[in-house]
Amino acid sequence: MNQPAKIKHALSVTREADFAAWYQDVIAEADMAEESGVRGCMVIKPWGYGIWERIQQQMDARIKDAGVQNCYFPLFIPLSYFAKEAEHVEGFAKEMAVVTHHRLIADGKGGLVPDPEAKLEEPLVVRPTSETVIGAAMARWIQSWRDLPLLTNQWANVVRWEMRTRMFLRTSEFLWQEGHTAHADRADAMAETLRALEMYRSFAEDVLAMPVIAGEKPENERFPGAVATYSIEAMMQDGKALQAGTSHYLGTGFAESAGIRYQDREGTQQFCHTTSWGVSTRLIGGVIMVHGDDDGLRVPPAIAPQQIVILPMLREDDGDAELLSYCEGLRTALAAESALGERLRVLLDKRPGKATQKRWAWVKKGVPLILEIGGRDAAGGQVSVLRRDRLWREDGKVNFVGMGRDAFIAAAPGEIEAIQRALHAEAAARRDSQIQRGIDSLDALADYFSEENRYPGWVELGWSRPTGAALEAVVATLKALKLTIRNTPMDGPAVSGQCLFTGLPAVERIYVARSY
Repeated sequence: MNQPAKIKHALSVTREADFAAWYQDVIAEADMAEESGVRGCMVIKPWGYGIWERIQQQMDARIKDAGVQNCYFPLFIPLSYFAKEAEHVEGFAKEMAVVTHHRLIADGKGGLVPDPEAKLEEPLVVRPTSETVIGAAMARWIQSWRDLPLLTNQWANVVRWEMRTRMFLRTSEFLWQEGHTAHADRADAMAETLRALEMYRSFAEDVLAMPVIAGEKPENERFPGAVATYSIEAMMQDGKALQAGTSHYLGTGFAESAGIRYQDREGTQQFCHTTSWGVSTRLIGGVIMVHGDDDGLRVPPAIAPQQIVILPMLREDDGDAELLSYCEGLRTALAAESALGERLRVLLDKRPGKATQKRWAWVKKGVPLILEIGGRDAAGGQVSVLRRDRLWREDGKVNFVGMGRDAFIAAAPGEIEAIQRALHAEAAARRDSQIQRGIDSLDALADYFSEENRYPGWVELGWSRPTGAALEAVVATLKALKLTIRNTPMDGPAVSGQCLFTGLPAVERIYVARSY
């Protein structure tokens, strides 16, 4: 019986051996980010930031298509703004970075200390989220029903002083967009909340090739001060859940604290209904953990800074000029083609060095298509093509495929779109195979998430939607098992039977999982 060929993978650690170490190895080997010298903050390097730019550009287009306009609001927010919204400030109090002085002076020992004479009259919070400062602006901008709905968004950085950090997933400073809108009534605000949720769902599926489940969060998982919170949840390869985006209906609570009022058609003063919604650089962490393999990152073509990289096999002799000319012509021809609604992004890597070393650098970065071109290829009008999602042959050798130049140029757009589809299909099949149904007792739930089951997925359960003390008891039970309720899916078949936790008739489904 033939044994499968042993493959020597590009990374030093595999997903199976140590998923957390593998994740950090992918980031380092793909040259995406590095430590900054400030705990919990990172330097995002060109390849990592290039992925974020692609996410930002495509998300921004969707935001603007919905009639939302971009603004920018201050990084520093007066503490008094938060004090107006007790539930909101309580939710963020432990994560707030606070500025108390505006000048440093020498301490006489060669160091610097805050100048006691430069203490601020009011402390300033470094933006953890912008509901309060945007609420103050909305109160100035909105006077009448004619000013509604007011639809704003900002792309910015925020600071939440995390105790335990991990690059892209949970950092003290991160990049995001935050939408903030004001509406005349609940129906209009809820429509906007769900529109944003659907925007995130379709973006994750279509652009990130990341299967997600959109649904409502339970009462205990709501954004501080929100009436309802909705999320998209993605399953990582270790079975854990990642909250990849949220959308919140805030009711009139923030409007009441900030004084966001309008005069209705009858001349009566009314409080606005507000929403907020956002995604962040956490999406990049999700892309790594959904699509990466033991050779590094695999970037969905829609967000790849470069979709095709051409590697000439340079010999540093007179023949290099002809080879480079051939490769440049190939690059120009490919860049004129379109896939996924845009021109192909093609890079000719002319750096000195061995083609094999450069190949593995690009493999680890996850570029969708890699072409290696030697002198014979150029002379014969050929290319050697490597699809990142089909890296290995059954015999353990790298899966290069030879093609004619013109045939590849014609096929390249279809290959790029096929890779996008293949990554999504692979992730969706893996997720669906790791959703467990039929668990009917707390003991069975505990067994499923026991230490022996190293990478469990999610459990789908019937849910009676308990609130208050009953919900707190469920949360405590789950916390003891290191589990959380992810969300109640927006669609799916009708539910029957009893709630595992309360014994009452189930009215909806929930997903329970370990999470990031």
